[in-house]
Amino acid sequence: MREATSRGVSELIQEALTVYRDDATATAALEGYSARLAEPLRVAVAGMVKAGKSTLLNAIIGEEIAPTDTGECTRIVTWYRYGHTPRITLYPMAGEPRTLALKRVDGRLVFLGTERAEDVEKLVVEWPSESLRNVTLIDTPGIASLSTDVSARSASFLTPAESASQADAIIYLMRHMHASDLRFLESFRDTEAGRSGTVNAVAVLSRADEIGAGRIDSLLSAGDIAERYRRDHSLRKLALGVVPVAGLVAQSARTMRQADFESLALLGGLDRAAREKLLLSADRFLRAGVPEGLTADARASLLERFGLFGIRLGVVLIRAGFTDPTPLAHELARRSGLDPLLAMLACQFHARADALKARTALVGVESLLRASPREGSGHLLAVLERLQVNAHEFRELRLLATLRTAGSSLGPDWAIEAERLIGGSGTAAALRLGLEPDAAPEEITTEARECLRRWRVLSENPLTDRSGQEVCRVVMRSCEGILAESAALQLS
Repeated sequence: MREATSRGVSELIQEALTVYRDDATATAALEGYSARLAEPLRVAVAGMVKAGKSTLLNAIIGEEIAPTDTGECTRIVTWYRYGHTPRITLYPMAGEPRTLALKRVDGRLVFLGTERAEDVEKLVVEWPSESLRNVTLIDTPGIASLSTDVSARSASFLTPAESASQADAIIYLMRHMHASDLRFLESFRDTEAGRSGTVNAVAVLSRADEIGAGRIDSLLSAGDIAERYRRDHSLRKLALGVVPVAGLVAQSARTMRQADFESLALLGGLDRAAREKLLLSADRFLRAGVPEGLTADARASLLERFGLFGIRLGVVLIRAGFTDPTPLAHELARRSGLDPLLAMLACQFHARADALKARTALVGVESLLRASPREGSGHLLAVLERLQVNAHEFRELRLLATLRTAGSSLGPDWAIEAERLIGGSGTAAALRLGLEPDAAPEEITTEARECLRRWRVLSENPLTDRSGQEVCRVVMRSCEGILAESAALQLS
């Protein structure tokens, strides 16, 4: 089913290339859309200044390659994609691209360039990280920056007025739910989903450990706030979910060094009263003379990499039995909120990558056909509209957006089940059916048949209005897809 949709979009682009063969600008745009279908999914990381975008990006990649300071690089749109060898390419506003020298300083990648941010269109970082094999991550300058130039860079990249966005989906970081956050997500939806009907954003409550003033239970408090935001109608219609993440802890857990572990182990050897007194504030921690063996440089490094919350959490875990670096790093990453975020990205973005890429390509082709009509473009628009209407992946995305914005005439319980069955909680069969992730194919088949029966009865109910029947048709087609997938698994 997914292959048929991608093939249909690819064939549409090839027809459009024939129609616009004498237009160099249109041809370049169409070839770009065609290439995007074969590329990894493009996911942008966006948010206001100092929201922790680069830190979270490092955590997702699992290496410290994105600059996290306030230098020129953080004001440039930077692409991170898979490459067999490390390479950084600078694309200037004028002139030919060139390769930058790179080196590591204290374990971190440093970009060596002399250009001003306003003279650079983008940086492309190729890196041999497994995390980048199936996704291209794009770090964007801060939204709502005091510098209008910085904000304009992100706006023109993510929400262009006359073409498709450069990103297929977005991870949006916010420290609180401000009006500017909602305005940006609304504009991203208007540019992309408003024309094709989808929700393709995940919100992250960033620097979540600061919500509880760095207390050991900070992420529990952040989780409650994230759940409240998730249920807020203003945000619910713009994002698939809200995940609290302590980005600094996540980054440092994924890049933990032996020296980090040894420093945390020394702190774990203190008695509780002395340890709590030591960690009352950053100044107290840096000035203290205990424990013996923890140097001033080691203290400064530990505080910079983990923060007080990460240090407290790491020491508690060591005292709880995580006495080896690798298990400790994994547990810190899990407790930072990174694992739930990665799981959401996998089930919401990666699992429907083909549909999101095809949808982006269709938006771009539609913009071109309407902005520059010519003989043959009317036929192409008709083909495009048939693809949008008939492709089930697009129908699911369109219905998902409708359920999250306008709701359904079927009532809240049916709407919740419909959203789950069309992939609102993830596209895997077990997630759609509300079963455990490791549910057996036989269990999936039985539940899918029951769901199909229930929704068929609802669709035949004379009290179900036309809009409700349309919901039923999409949901029933999703159930039939689950049954077909389950049958194929049992035969293989």
